[in-house]
Amino acid sequence: MANEDFYIGANDEHGVNPPTPGKRTPVLPGLNRQIYENEFNRGAKNKFIEACMRQDFSVFDVKSELQDISISQRVRRINMQNLTLLVTFAYNAFGDSLNSASGLEVYYSPLNPQASESQALANDLYDRLIEGTAQIGRGVKTIDVGVLSSVNCPSALIEAGFMTNLREAMLMINPLFQTEVGEEACHGVCDYLGVSYIPRNDLSVYPLLRQGDRGNFVYLLQFILSEQYGYNLSIDGIFGANTLSAVRDFQAENALTVDGLVGQNTWKALLTLPPYPLLREGSRGAYVQLLQSLLESNLIPTSGIDGIFGNNTLSAVRTFQQEKGLVVDGIVGNNTWTALTDF
Repeated sequence: MANEDFYIGANDEHGVNPPTPGKRTPVLPGLNRQIYENEFNRGAKNKFIEACMRQDFSVFDVKSELQDISISQRVRRINMQNLTLLVTFAYNAFGDSLNSASGLEVYYSPLNPQASESQALANDLYDRLIEGTAQIGRGVKTIDVGVLSSVNCPSALIEAGFMTNLREAMLMINPLFQTEVGEEACHGVCDYLGVSYIPRNDLSVYPLLRQGDRGNFVYLLQFILSEQYGYNLSIDGIFGANTLSAVRDFQAENALTVDGLVGQNTWKALLTLPPYPLLREGSRGAYVQLLQSLLESNLIPTSGIDGIFGNNTLSAVRTFQQEKGLVVDGIVGNNTWTALTDF
């Protein structure tokens, strides 16, 4: 089979707008707020979708909505699609207060019509997740929930950590951890399907795109611009006038050549791949957004993840540098990036 013949379902548990009751961390120090479970689930699911598009898989987003959707409604959606498999992203909890429970586990249901295939999928996901993340392994387990037992395809559910563990609660809003979980899940899917995994950081696999192009990498481009950077685009795989306008806006915001061509420099910025640039007050763009997200995941608020390095971000950088024993100059160079990306 060609990769495009595989049809992968991606599901994120619960909702964030409005948030599903009870599915959140305790109030975290520094941030002085709770993190909703779906902040991780949706982020990791989106990174999984990106990774699957890069493999040239066809992808079905089970729950594109920000609000929660009932399990029965999800099951109906899934069973209408004739999916090759389904992967669900979730986060665990133990009680209501911060404690030491930790680790990652993957579930399948022995009641699934393809139980042995579901178990094999869960094992492949678990092996890659434990190899590729720093999470403690808690094993592959069974549970009877609808998105595992009542769907007509092999299905597995990832519980990537515990939101009642302070370190793992912080990871929930770390975009690099979300990416790591999504990528390793895709790698496990590739193992299960017997196809080679194409890594995220290999810029040679990303084609030069221009107006008029079509296909999975145009879907990927539109998905990233829409989900990561907030551009209002139809994700249809057609590089039309609206996509061209969004690409040009993104290039201008990130100090790139504004030509509407999506080459390696634009792909690198879209994906915020290293090496990371020197940032200081006045900087703008995708890497500033990444910086702000990483500061928040270190419990240092920036007063908004807007991609603009203003006074609040400067203050947050200085606080982080002081906490890590770095030179407190408010400039984000190699040493500060290294500390930010060490999790």
